[in-house]
Amino acid sequence: MPTPTDEQTEAADAFRAGHHLVLQAGAGTGKTSTLDMLAAGTTRRGRYLAFNKDIARDAASRFPRTVLCKTAHATAYAALGHRYTHRLNSPRQPAWKTGQDLGITRALRIGDHEISHRTLSHTVLRTVTRYCYSADRTLAHRHVPHLRGLGTPAENAQLAAEVLPFAVKAWADLQAPEHGVVRFEHDHYLKMWALTEPKIDADFVFLDEAQDTNPVLEQVFAAQRDHAQLVMVGDSAQAIYGWRGAHDVMTGFDATPLTLTRSFRFGPRLAEQANRWLELADAPIRLTGTNTIPTEVGTIACPDAVLCRTNIGAMSEVMNLLAAGHRVALTRGGHTLSALALAARNLKEGRRTSHPELVLFTSWGELQDYATHDPAGGDLQPFVDLIDTHGPDAILAAVDELTDEKHADVTVSTAHKAKGREWAAVKISDDFPPPKDTDQYDAQGRPIPEPVNDSDARLAYVAVTRARRHLDLGGLSWIDGYPSGDRSPSPSAVSPT
Repeated sequence: MPTPTDEQTEAADAFRAGHHLVLQAGAGTGKTSTLDMLAAGTTRRGRYLAFNKDIARDAASRFPRTVLCKTAHATAYAALGHRYTHRLNSPRQPAWKTGQDLGITRALRIGDHEISHRTLSHTVLRTVTRYCYSADRTLAHRHVPHLRGLGTPAENAQLAAEVLPFAVKAWADLQAPEHGVVRFEHDHYLKMWALTEPKIDADFVFLDEAQDTNPVLEQVFAAQRDHAQLVMVGDSAQAIYGWRGAHDVMTGFDATPLTLTRSFRFGPRLAEQANRWLELADAPIRLTGTNTIPTEVGTIACPDAVLCRTNIGAMSEVMNLLAAGHRVALTRGGHTLSALALAARNLKEGRRTSHPELVLFTSWGELQDYATHDPAGGDLQPFVDLIDTHGPDAILAAVDELTDEKHADVTVSTAHKAKGREWAAVKISDDFPPPKDTDQYDAQGRPIPEPVNDSDARLAYVAVTRARRHLDLGGLSWIDGYPSGDRSPSPSAVSPT
C-alpha cells in the first residue's frame, strides 16, 4: 500500500484500540484501501457486508483471508434463504395474476377514482416490498404506498385499509419454502433472516456504503454491538436512495466519528466543485484533491459519460446522441425507458397501463392535463413533452440501437446509476434545474433563489465526483451564480416592492 495518510493512520489506531467507528469517506478517498489496512492489522475474524455484489467480490480479492466478504443478501441466503431456492427460480407471472390468486378479483372505488384489480395487485406487492425494507416486525398501514392521483389522507387511508389484509396474506404465502402464489424475491429472505435476530459470527463487522442502508439491515448490524466491533463506512453526502427505503444511518450512529477527505480520484479544481455541493448539503466533510492529478473544469466536446438527473433526461440524451451519429451505451440497459414508452403507447391508444407511476390515468390526455396543471404532476412534464415530440415508437427504436459500453463512444447514465463509478471525462446533462427565485431581492436588486434541496445537492455531488480528469458542469453551471454560504434567504434581504 502507499504511505497511509494521517486520517488513515488515525482510523487504524482507533480500530486497534477497539472502538466502534463511523468513517465518513468522501468520493475517491480510498475507503476500501483503508478497510483493507484495518483488517490486515489484526488476526481477529471479520465480516465485510456490502450492498453490491461486485464491490463485495473486489473486497474479497483484497482483504486477508480472516475477513469473509459478502453482500447482506448472500449472508442471509447462506443462513436462511437457501431453503427457498425452489421458489426463487419459479417463473415470473403478471402481478394481476398473483393478486387474483390472493383473492383480488374486483375493482375498488375511492372518491372519483376506480382502482382496478391490477392496480390493487401491484400495490399489495409493493406494500410487501416496503415492509421488507423496514425494521418493523409486522405489516402496517404505513407500508402501503400512496398512489399518484389520490389526493387526500382519507383516500390513501381507505386504500391502505383495503390493501393491508391482502399484503398480510401475501407475506403468509411467502413463508412456505416449496410452493406459493407470490413470486419469491431476494428481499423476502433478507427480511425473514432479520426477523430471526441473527448473530453474525465475527469479532468485527464492516458495513460498507452505510449511507444507503435500509432500516432492516441497519437493525441487524447494530444488534451485533454486544459481541463484535462495528465499523460503519460511507459518505453521508451520497445518501441518494431514500426512495428505495434507504436512509443515512451514519450521522446518528453511536461510535467514534472519523473522516477520509483526501480524494485520490481527482485534483484540487474538482475538489472545489465537490465542496460547493457538500456545503449546500450541509455535509460533515469537505474534500481536498490530489495535487498531481490535473483535473480540468470546462466544456467537453466528446465526453466519456453524460450523467442525467432522471430517466427521462437520459432518454432525451440517448436520442440526441444517436441522432448525431454516436454509438451510445445506457447504464443498466434500456428496460426503464422501454417500460415508460410502452406505458405511453398504451395510454395514447386508449388502454390503461400497469406502470406503477401511471396506473390511475385512463388516457394520454388525462396524463397531459395532470402534468401541466396539477402541482404534484410537474415532474412528469418532461416525459409528456418527450413523448409528444418523438412518440413512443421512436423511443423504443432508440433503445434497440443502444450498444454495450465497451464499444460505445459515450455512456449515458442517471447520476443514481453512476454511483460507485468513474470516467475520465464527464458531462452533466441539462436536466438539473436551478432553484426557483423567491420574491425577495438582494442589495443589488437581484432575485434571491430558493435554498437548494438537500437531496438535489447530494445528487449533484455524486454526479460531479464521477470525473477523474475533466468535468463539464453543463446543466449544473448555474451553481457559478448561486450565492455561497447560508442556503436560506438572508434576514436582511430586500422585500419585494
